[in-house]
Amino acid sequence: MIWKTRITEMTQTKYPIIMGAFALLGKAEFAAAFSNADGFGIITALNYKTADEFQAELEKMRKLTSKPYGVNFSIMPPYLIEQRGGKGRDEESYLEFVDIAINAGVNVFSTSAYKAAKICDKLHKAGCKVIHKCATMKHALSAEKWGADGVTIVGLEGTGFKNPYQNTTLINMTMARKLLKVPIIAAGGIGDARGFLGALAMGADAVCFGSAIIATDESPASDLWKKKVINLDIYDERFYKKIFHLELKDTPIASMAAGHCDNIISVKEFIKDKIIGAENILRSWGFQGDTFSTLYK
Repeated sequence: MIWKTRITEMTQTKYPIIMGAFALLGKAEFAAAFSNADGFGIITALNYKTADEFQAELEKMRKLTSKPYGVNFSIMPPYLIEQRGGKGRDEESYLEFVDIAINAGVNVFSTSAYKAAKICDKLHKAGCKVIHKCATMKHALSAEKWGADGVTIVGLEGTGFKNPYQNTTLINMTMARKLLKVPIIAAGGIGDARGFLGALAMGADAVCFGSAIIATDESPASDLWKKKVINLDIYDERFYKKIFHLELKDTPIASMAAGHCDNIISVKEFIKDKIIGAENILRSWGFQGDTFSTLYK
């Protein structure tokens, strides 16, 4: 089946499946495996201290895949940088990295955590696209206003940065389709074919997988970390408190998607499972076409 959405058109990928931006894990081998499996792999610039290190990683990526991939710039809010005595990556610290990625032929970028208007402007001048990742609808609307070409909205079920005003993936997607004009990527608690297809039905143009792909063969996560993901009881009271009461300090993985992680598989198997599962569901509902499209005519 052919999959067509505004995000597959933007990223030039076969499937509307996006890799999450990972601190520590978001490096070339993992991202290349994701792109080679026809998703959209993401290299996270936060993982590189110097421009030379980042340059070397993009050169490695070029050797590992000929398929499209993106680069994420995670920007720490100014108040947090101040609280940490000036430690943290602000927008200015990435500008040289932006030039390196443009010269490497990267066309689609993601930004996260804090607004990136300068980076967005620089990328637009180079003819590139920017997808901003945020936790609330307020920030999604703001990103659209300052020029983002798309937004990823993380539901309360997700991991990473949490916001006390965060909504669930269900509310995010149905309201985003109503309020936003730019393409929308769903994230937060999605880990199986039904979740993937359901997010598209709710209005998403693609799905971003984060916690669900930590326990894959190509993931650089430790075996201990992968085993914790697989054996995580998402109905445990302590886990519930960490997710819904923002008590995340002592847990490396905090997404409800972990409930769908049953064993360690390859990235290719992971993506294939989601696509085949979604296609089987569509056919069981009577869908007979050879193309699934969310594009408006």
